[in-house]
Amino acid sequence: MARKSKAANAALVAAAAGAISTAAYFGWRGWWHARHCGNRDVPEPAKPVDLSRYAGKWYELARYENRFERGCRDVTAEYVPRSDGLIDVINSCETAKGGHEVARGRAKVVADSAGAKLKLSFFGPFYTGDYWVLDHDDDYQWAIVGEPSGCYLWILHREAVPEPSLVSGLRQRAGALGYDLRRLRRTHHRPAG
Repeated sequence: MARKSKAANAALVAAAAGAISTAAYFGWRGWWHARHCGNRDVPEPAKPVDLSRYAGKWYELARYENRFERGCRDVTAEYVPRSDGLIDVINSCETAKGGHEVARGRAKVVADSAGAKLKLSFFGPFYTGDYWVLDHDDDYQWAIVGEPSGCYLWILHREAVPEPSLVSGLRQRAGALGYDLRRLRRTHHRPAG
């Protein structure tokens, strides 16, 4: 019995020492980030964004799973420019239980970002999150959206169900931006009709 408890204590000490040395090596944030996020080195947005062309409805094709979209399908995001320079944001999804959820927020363009970086809030002025349009095509038919921590990623398109080859190409583009594609979750959309 004493041998078992000594062995168990030794294993606990070894595990604690390993955790402490890992945390010391990477720093607590680095360790957490490596465990929970999919990109340790998020690039700056690739090109400017014309927000008048970016405006409108987008369908989420894929995302990194997150607590506020857990179980969501048929996810859309709509961006509506306002006369005061802000942007109304309307996110919606169908829940796993068959309900419909809508979240409304506001976005503000970050100065000197060529329209590619926004500060977004769904909870009033007290909390804002980063929203970076990392890449998009010239016709504003697709966009890859992230933020500086690398913990969130969205692939958006103007169609709910585009050609599979296009979706595959967008996944590869996200991989080229440094994102771990194993964490990318495909968003299910019902075909129109």
